[in-house]
Amino acid sequence: MALEEKREKRPPVTPMMIEEEAALRNGSRGLPPGPWAEAAGPRPRTTERHIAVHKRLVLGFAVSILALLAVTMIAVLLSVRFEECGAAADGPPRAGGNGSLSGAARQPPGAGQPPGRSEEEARGGEAAEEEEEEEEEEEWQRRRELPPWARPRLPRHLRPLHYNLMLSAFMENFTFSGEVNVQLEVRNASRYIVLHAHRMHIEAVRVAEDKLAGGVRVARTFFYPQTQVFVVVLNRSLEVQRSYNLKIIYNALIENELLGFFRSSYVLHGERR
Repeated sequence: MALEEKREKRPPVTPMMIEEEAALRNGSRGLPPGPWAEAAGPRPRTTERHIAVHKRLVLGFAVSILALLAVTMIAVLLSVRFEECGAAADGPPRAGGNGSLSGAARQPPGAGQPPGRSEEEARGGEAAEEEEEEEEEEEWQRRRELPPWARPRLPRHLRPLHYNLMLSAFMENFTFSGEVNVQLEVRNASRYIVLHAHRMHIEAVRVAEDKLAGGVRVARTFFYPQTQVFVVVLNRSLEVQRSYNLKIIYNALIENELLGFFRSSYVLHGERR
């Protein structure tokens, strides 16, 4: 009897109660259906279409960066190539660090050698000279002294008294030939003559005593690029308090930079001179 009385006391189920229960189950936080329930409901997530658009934007940005890098590298390579072509068209090849001319201006093997001397003999002579130079350097090392050509300053056993210089410039290929005669006074006996020279080709070297017939025989000559000097090795030592005449015939390039005998240009009325 008691259970039946309790069931009779429960309030009747109304349509409003059914709608509220359905709203709670659907996630509308218990609000009745309507504009307020729709506004308070959960928002939809980003769709797959939006994700695809974002991926395309990122991919396009990466492709543009790679294209910009490729264009920059091509421009740098073209500029370097252009500078090389301009330098080649501006003048003949530059001289090497050993003083000899390079490219078209370099003399063929065996040029300047006595007639009848083959290329193999010339190479053998160069190899013998290199061996002699190494032996001399070893001898100076045993003495615990630097050779005259390896010192930062020129040796003082010779003093130049007078220079006589003649130059001939050739503007067609920007080269020149020269001849210099130097009057030397010997302060200390030595068989080495060391003087500054760089990027030159030496054709002939002669050493003679003033007012006397004959001369001093030249054993060999070589360049020492480390100190930019030219060394003349004689068969015998020069005598003290005597004067000698050193004659050198050479040729070289008229450089396109501020070095030695160089060239420059300017533009006047649109014409380069």
